[in-house]
Amino acid sequence: MSTFTKEQIIELLQTNTSLAGIDLRGANLESANLSGVNLNSANLWGARLNGANLVGADLSGANLHFADLSGADLSGAMLSEADLSGANLHHANLSNADLSNTNLRGANLHHANVNGVNLDQINLQGVNLRGVNLSGVNRNKPRKNGYPTGYPHS
Repeated sequence: MSTFTKEQIIELLQTNTSLAGIDLRGANLESANLSGVNLNSANLWGARLNGANLVGADLSGANLHFADLSGADLSGAMLSEADLSGANLHHANLSNADLSNTNLRGANLHHANVNGVNLDQINLQGVNLRGVNLSGVNRNKPRKNGYPTGYPHS
């Protein structure tokens, strides 16, 4: 569990927008405004980020394993090489986010907005894509294994 409260994290953000490498395991950041924040390589394992504003945030290399990002706005966020395995992204806005080399194994993307998302070299094994429109995604080099049921192999 994180030793930081939501209020302490907000206070940190008022003095410095970089939280790179911070340990926020299990933190409750529900509906927090983290827009544009540097969370590169942060440990957000099991964090509650539902409804959070993460527009343009840098989550590259972050551990978001089992994080709750339902309803979160991650538009334009950098998530390259992040671990989103088992994460809940139900109704999340991922439009124009960079998910290249990301692990989404077992994640829930039910009704997520993935328009303009970069899906280059990601693991989609066991991903729930029900209600997701994949027509506007960049999928130039998907992995040869790990396709979810119904993934277009064109």
